[in-house]
Amino acid sequence: MLLLGYFLAALVGISLGLIGGGGSILTVPILVYVMGVNPVLATSYSLFIVGSTSLVGAVNNYRKGFVDIKTALLFGLSSVTTVFITRHFIMPAIPEVLINTKYLHLTQSAATMILFALLMLLASIAMIRGKKDAIHARTTSNKNEVIKLLWYGILIGLVTGFLGAGGGFLLIPALVIILKMPMKYAIGTSLLIIALNSLVGFTGDLGHFVLDWKLLFSLTIIAIIGIFIGGFLAKRIEGEQLKKAFGWFVLAMGIYIIIKEIFI
Repeated sequence: MLLLGYFLAALVGISLGLIGGGGSILTVPILVYVMGVNPVLATSYSLFIVGSTSLVGAVNNYRKGFVDIKTALLFGLSSVTTVFITRHFIMPAIPEVLINTKYLHLTQSAATMILFALLMLLASIAMIRGKKDAIHARTTSNKNEVIKLLWYGILIGLVTGFLGAGGGFLLIPALVIILKMPMKYAIGTSLLIIALNSLVGFTGDLGHFVLDWKLLFSLTIIAIIGIFIGGFLAKRIEGEQLKKAFGWFVLAMGIYIIIKEIFI
């Protein structure tokens, strides 16, 4: 199971390098169902793994000129703050048992996985229905666009904070539609935003969990190797078709998690 977990961690990195997102949505299920990590702790591990891997990807894209620093910092103004508040103050205050009645017993761990599965369903639909971007104008000057971006940053921050997911499938459409950013810039910029959100969110967890640093570092290193492999393959493989195929896989995984947590 440990070897399978390492293999899947490499796939997370490969997907980030190949299609610019989506892979991080599998990090928590891998940690929970393959590595046997508690779901709430898995969200913390995911923040570190996804954040570190995305940072490497962002640096690689920055060297190619595909990262809009101004947009990333503007987005991060609201998203990073939201993530830190969520992880440091809100998450520790949530009780382990949320509902305990004659007909329903719902724990924080089960609720985390169910919400994560719903997020996976949304992500899979976005990947399956995704269309190639044909817009090439870039701007952050419009006041309404800036306000939209700040509110969207809060939404991304909540998703990242509660579930440990990078939210690339939400970020990229926002950058393309709201800011009319070309896809290559959207991918590179989203990786930097994801890195900032995830790593700042992880610092909010310090002191709340006992962390297995050996496992954490080993999975992170393998995922980082995967992102370089994905970047290499991206030059030779059409990303759109792979994104749709990956979307169907994420859809199946989301349905499996819902069935497992509710009915099994």
